[in-house]
Amino acid sequence: MKPLSKLVESVPGSPTTLMMQKGRELAAQGLDVINLAGGEPDFDTPKHIQQAAFDAIAAGDTHYPPPFGKPELLDAICAKLERENNVQAVPEQLLVTPGGKWAIYTALAALLNEGDEVMVLDPAWVSYAPMVRLNLGVAVHVPLPADDSFRVRAAQLEEYVSEKTKLIMVCSPSNPTGRVLTQPELDDIAAVAQRNDLYVLSDEIYEHILYDGARHRSIASMPGMAERTIIINGFSKNYAMTGWRLAWVAAPLPVAKLARTYQTQTVTSAASFAMVAGAAALNGPQECVHEMVASYAQRRNFVLEALDEIPGIRSSPIEGAFYLFAEFTQTEMKSLDVSQRLLEDGLIASTPGIAFGEAGEGYVRFSFATGMTDLEKTVERLARIVPTL
Repeated sequence: MKPLSKLVESVPGSPTTLMMQKGRELAAQGLDVINLAGGEPDFDTPKHIQQAAFDAIAAGDTHYPPPFGKPELLDAICAKLERENNVQAVPEQLLVTPGGKWAIYTALAALLNEGDEVMVLDPAWVSYAPMVRLNLGVAVHVPLPADDSFRVRAAQLEEYVSEKTKLIMVCSPSNPTGRVLTQPELDDIAAVAQRNDLYVLSDEIYEHILYDGARHRSIASMPGMAERTIIINGFSKNYAMTGWRLAWVAAPLPVAKLARTYQTQTVTSAASFAMVAGAAALNGPQECVHEMVASYAQRRNFVLEALDEIPGIRSSPIEGAFYLFAEFTQTEMKSLDVSQRLLEDGLIASTPGIAFGEAGEGYVRFSFATGMTDLEKTVERLARIVPTL
C-alpha cells in the first residue's frame, strides 16, 4: 500500500479527547470516574433556545441553509458585536461554522501560506499548534512565565517575532489558565501586532464567564486593530450548546472572503436549525448565562478554598472560564504521569499541563463545569493522593 499523509501523521490526537475517552471507558466498566478532562458545561441548553430549534424543524427548516449563515443569525452577530464588544461589522465579514475548532481552522486556512509563523502563547489550548501545522504554518511557542501569572508582555513577544511571523493567537479568558487579559496586556499585543504588521486571532469563546469583577475587552475594538483582528466566538460555552456545533468568525473583509470560499469547498455550512437556535440565543434573554456563570463562580470558590487545605497543590488565578490549572508543587513527577496517577488511583480524568505547551509542565487542568457532588469527591481524592506523589 502507498503511504498515507505524512502531514496528518505528524500531528498528535487531542490530549483532552484522549483523556475524556479513557475516563468514559473506565466508567463503562462500572467505576466511579469523575471526568474533568474536557471543557463541557454540565447544563442543558436553555429551553427557549431549544424551542427555537424545535419550531424551526417542525416548520420544515431541515434543508441546506446559506453556507455563510442565515441572515437573521448574521444580523444577530453584528448586533451582538456592537452591543457587547464595541466592534462594528457587516454580515459580509462573518462566517458561521460547525463548531469553534472549524472556525479557527478555517480562519487559519484563509491566512496562512506554507512556512508562515504563528505565535502561540503557552500555556495554550491543545489544538492551536496542530491546526497551524495542518495549515502548513509553523507554530512558534511563546512561553508565558508562571511566576508572573502567565502575563503577556511586549518585550517577550518581540523576542519571537521574525520576518516570517504573520499571526498572534490569543485566548481570553484563557483555556487553560483562567487568566483574563488586562488592558496593559492588550495594549502590548496591539503594539507588537501593529509594529510588525501582524494579524491577531482573538479566541473569545469564554467571554461571559468571568469572576470577581474581571472584564473582557475584544482587542478588535482597539484603535488600529479592526483591520488586523479575527474574532472567534460561538455558543458552546456561554450558552451550553456544545452538541449543537455552532460558532462564528468575524474578520476583515479579505480574510472573511477567503474563509467563506474555503467553507464552501469543505463542510459547506453549519446545520440550518442550529442557526435558528443561535439567533435565539443572542437575541433572547441572557439571564440563563448569568445563572450558569453564578454557578461556576460558586464551584470556583469551592475548589480554590479546598485546595488551600491540601499541601502540594495550588491554583493559578482563575479570573474567567471554568478551569482549574493546578500546580503540583511537591513532586518531581511530570504532568502526564500525575494525570495518569490521578486516573489510576483516584479515578479522576484530567488533562496534563504539558498538553498545553512546555510552559504548562508541572500543572494539570481540571474542569469545574460539573456538579458539586463530583467536585467534592474530587477534592477528597486529591487530598488522599497528592501527598503520595
